[in-house]
Amino acid sequence: MSKLDKTDAEWKEGLTPEQFHILREKGTERAWAGLYNDFKGKGVFHCAGCGAPLFNADTKFDSGSGWPSFYEKLDPDAVAEHRDVAHGMIRTEVTCAACDGHLGHVFPDGPQPTGQRYCINSISIVHEDDMDK
Repeated sequence: MSKLDKTDAEWKEGLTPEQFHILREKGTERAWAGLYNDFKGKGVFHCAGCGAPLFNADTKFDSGSGWPSFYEKLDPDAVAEHRDVAHGMIRTEVTCAACDGHLGHVFPDGPQPTGQRYCINSISIVHEDDMDK
């Protein structure tokens, strides 16, 4: 997959300040505040930065964490994983494989069949029904 390469100025032109903070500066939205935390519909979630497909809504579950959670990536190559040692913790950060946008983190405490919990910032994703809004 080829990487989308933009300058910070180019990213700022296409993103809201909140999206830029989370996707490009690795920020985090407040728990329970995100648009998709309680979402129950069908379809595909895409990267809010570049539009790449990331997660199927069928794999979304209520983790009780306050952020949208998925137990599986749409495609094994859609989401990249990186060691994150920020804030005095060792975690696994997840980013969009196409544009390196920060999505959230993955934890090994999700439901079967994968046992994974991709804990994702609502601001970093967009449901396919909301893409043209």
